[in-house]
Amino acid sequence: MAPTVADQLIEILRQAGVRRVYGLVGDSLNPIADAIRRTPDVEWVHVHNEEAAALAAAAEAQLTGRLAVCAGSCGPGNTHLIQGLYDAHRTGAPVLAIASHIPSTQIGTNYFQETHPQHLFLECSAYCELVSRPEQLPRLQRIAMQTALAKQGVAVLVLPGDLTAEPAPNPTGHSHLVETRAVAVPAEESVRALAAKINQARTVALFVGAGVRDARAEVLELAAKVHSPIGHSLGGKEWIQYDNPYDVGMSGLLGYGACYEATHEADLLIMLGTDFPYDTFLPQAHTVQVDRDAARLGRRTRLDLGVEGDVGETLRAVLPLIHQKTERAFLDRMLRKHADALEKVVSAYTAKVDKLRPVHPEYVAAVLDELIADDAVITVDTGMCNVWAARYLTPNGRRRIIGSFRHGTMANALPHAIGAAHAQPGRQVVSMSGDGGLTMLLGELRTVRERRVPVKIIAFNNGSLGMIRLEMMVAGYPSFETDHGVADLAAIARACGVPAEVVDDPADLRRALETALAANGPFLVDVRTDPNALSIPPHITAAQVRGFALAATRTVLDGGVGKMIDLARSNLRSIPRP
Repeated sequence: MAPTVADQLIEILRQAGVRRVYGLVGDSLNPIADAIRRTPDVEWVHVHNEEAAALAAAAEAQLTGRLAVCAGSCGPGNTHLIQGLYDAHRTGAPVLAIASHIPSTQIGTNYFQETHPQHLFLECSAYCELVSRPEQLPRLQRIAMQTALAKQGVAVLVLPGDLTAEPAPNPTGHSHLVETRAVAVPAEESVRALAAKINQARTVALFVGAGVRDARAEVLELAAKVHSPIGHSLGGKEWIQYDNPYDVGMSGLLGYGACYEATHEADLLIMLGTDFPYDTFLPQAHTVQVDRDAARLGRRTRLDLGVEGDVGETLRAVLPLIHQKTERAFLDRMLRKHADALEKVVSAYTAKVDKLRPVHPEYVAAVLDELIADDAVITVDTGMCNVWAARYLTPNGRRRIIGSFRHGTMANALPHAIGAAHAQPGRQVVSMSGDGGLTMLLGELRTVRERRVPVKIIAFNNGSLGMIRLEMMVAGYPSFETDHGVADLAAIARACGVPAEVVDDPADLRRALETALAANGPFLVDVRTDPNALSIPPHITAAQVRGFALAATRTVLDGGVGKMIDLARSNLRSIPRP
């Protein structure tokens, strides 16, 4: 039997090293699903909502750096992909989405379930094309795959269902797929200009993002040479915060420590590998930015200098041109401010926290941080779970923390965990799920049960949309429609076939988490946490303070501790005495 277009499609994926397609089968996808059924090296990972398929593919691509694939049937099937594809594209995860379409002869007739995917997905992709004839394949598929890898984003191939069942008119053949990316080397004049700026500045602060992933040593060497405090975005935390004698915390809505002060008080701020979106947290002056993508330069703040280049390559080029600074008073002052900012909430965190009911969510995160493996993958729901992860999970260079940090969609943690567990079997995967996010995609509890995905789901169950409540309070509005009561998530999980346990007494927390982490398959811990535990950024405006004072009747924490306080104290001990 001659191979069909669907057979050819799956064979090309197999050649590219793709071993699974996440999705939910449907009529227009039947030829593709059947081709996977007959291909031993590629599996279909059935999910219960296509949104979860795209999020799972996004997590797999982030962990492996390789192409991941999801699929949706025509109309509402592929429109469900959109949140996960936005997340993947904005995160820089190479994902190929197969958007099945109505029969080709019906396109343009307002047919049942007709949409126009080639238009719908344009904003969340680097490549999006409709295949109208079988002769366009396999060429368009290879272009889509290569574009996803080259642009580090999403490519969408729109395929009418009838077309995929036709015989493949062109030979499949073999073609090399380039997965590695060239390193952007900065121009010499930019390197000299950067060196001049650094040498002229009396004080320097560094603010780094995920772009320093492969340049940690160079960033620390620069900080040592100019006695610079290092602040970071949430995306940069896992790559730079650990064992960092210059750490002053994080800026932004989830921030803590002295990062805000350091970035505003320095004579020169150097942004390295970050597209930090919150311009109100940046000084909007005396700033240099280094990024491999020139389109990001200056779009968040006015720049004195922009440098297009890989962070590691740029720093290796500029370090020999930089003079060693001798004055470190600014660094020492920022380190003290950072330690003080953490110290002032230690008592609030430690005072009877192991006895207070409802359970404090920061206590859950801190205990979890102690128990998870050194190389665990932790997926984090958007909302207050982001706060607890940012402030209480300790990076070490081996752990990965994955969330919808750039798109900010809810319900991402469990689907991300499903993708992570499939991508790297045997690695511990933990989902920090908020009750608001988890209940949006409860069907994925069936996914982990049906496929025996060994994810550990730690549900922060406070019966409240905590981040939304906080946003209302800071704006001066009383909270409205944010509190809906505590659902019995453990009972729901057990009904889905997932072992589960309720924790409403902090004395039971450690044992329950240990039980979950030791389980062979999936396990859910339903922790009844305090809805009154909220968190505000380290810097808010006077208007926000006034608005908050009008609405606030809740306990608010304005910092974080975890093991970061140990690092901060250690860094203080390294300050030379006069």
